[in-house]
Amino acid sequence: MHRCLGGLLPRGAGSALAAARRYGRAADREDDPNFFSMVEGFFDRGAAIVEDKLVEDLRTRETPEQKRHRVRGILRIIKPCNHVLAVSFPLKRDNGEWEIIEGYRAQHSQHRTPCKGGIRYSTEVSVDEVKALASLMTYKCAVVDVPFGGAKAGVKINPKNYSDNELEKITRRFTIELAKKGFIGPGIDVPAPDMSTGEREMSWIADTYANTMGHHDINAHACVTGKPISQGGIHGRISATGRGVFHGIENFVNEASYTGLLGLTPGVADKTFVIQGFGNVGLHSMRYLHRFGAKCVGVGEWDGSIWNPNGIDPKELEDYKLAHGTIVGFPEATPYEGSILEADCDILIPAASEKQLTKKNASRVKAKIIAEGANGPTTPEADRIFLERNIMVIPVRHLALSEESLERKFGKHGGSIPVVPTSEFQARIAGASEKDLVHSGLAYTMERSARQIMRTANKYNLGLDLRTAAYVNAIEKVFKVYNEAGLTFT
Repeated sequence: MHRCLGGLLPRGAGSALAAARRYGRAADREDDPNFFSMVEGFFDRGAAIVEDKLVEDLRTRETPEQKRHRVRGILRIIKPCNHVLAVSFPLKRDNGEWEIIEGYRAQHSQHRTPCKGGIRYSTEVSVDEVKALASLMTYKCAVVDVPFGGAKAGVKINPKNYSDNELEKITRRFTIELAKKGFIGPGIDVPAPDMSTGEREMSWIADTYANTMGHHDINAHACVTGKPISQGGIHGRISATGRGVFHGIENFVNEASYTGLLGLTPGVADKTFVIQGFGNVGLHSMRYLHRFGAKCVGVGEWDGSIWNPNGIDPKELEDYKLAHGTIVGFPEATPYEGSILEADCDILIPAASEKQLTKKNASRVKAKIIAEGANGPTTPEADRIFLERNIMVIPVRHLALSEESLERKFGKHGGSIPVVPTSEFQARIAGASEKDLVHSGLAYTMERSARQIMRTANKYNLGLDLRTAAYVNAIEKVFKVYNEAGLTFT
């Protein structure tokens, strides 16, 4: 394995960045690129590295030049979003006033169907954001061998400003708008919870679809995942992404060849960590790391950060936040002045939102390992700085089988597909709960994906550039589907 030292990029990374210009200008260095261009830039880097191998592996009766044209053409097909839907509709507020609600749904790729991706409620929602998140879903599903295309949706509201009655109206009307344009359905496009949405909203969506456009479909409630257990959801889904962050960290931290480069001892135990964002992902990441012997020394939220070098108990902090609505003032820690991203720790987990680690603060990050619990928290320029500084960035969300995919991979089939285990397997799983099966499947998937990324990083001499290795794996798998399916109607 090639060591990243002395301000040098991993071997081959410099030429890869130059070669990436063939696919577009997205790889140009920008301190604050728009989100979709940022994802395209990472794609370009991976595409430039894997292109020669894709050409070499083609088994067609074409000349070398024709093969290269084919490869480059398919890579250009993979990168953009296939469809983007923008809708607006009126809402009559409880006070009688009228308001126009905006929403978006992007389908990045239908190389596999259905498309899969969450729905978020935020005033920051934009076309660029849903396109970026949809493309990330394509690559994440490919990395972990989940056979879906990527999608994402957003409604441009702050849910705190609306009553439960108004939120139900918005959710149900948005579902109708998606259904009218063919952007939701069990075999077409399957949403899931995301920022500021959860089981309640998913139940509203499933009920709306099943009683309108899907009333003839016996599998109508499979139009969305993340539902309550009573509506066909599965046990173990809520904690899945946080548990996935833990498994992502565990797989790389247990590898002596990586921890040796970082000056750390192998294993999770006794490592200190800091979390930015104490939501669903942050809480469950903290729980599992704490359970396996790591120590949380800092937690940051939008309204303040806390610090305790002796450790913060996740259950006590969760209880405090539930009672007070904030982590600020937690009695077992002191306020932290400055950016929690720059706090002294072994592992930093940005689990809040995109573009948190940039050129401006990357040089001040003290962690040896950055485990990305959020989607796209690191800009390309910050990523380059971390490689130069010999900091390992684990693209956890690229190899985590998230809550969005669990029901589709391990979950309910409405009784239409009976699962009959062999007698030998039945003996092995006797007494195992649905939650046990979900967790064991998640752990296995994470380990297999991590090993694939390690092998790819070693094969292409990428050193600590695990993100590019993950993109290379995703690109190879998506390319294979497009190439073997053929280019329809061209």
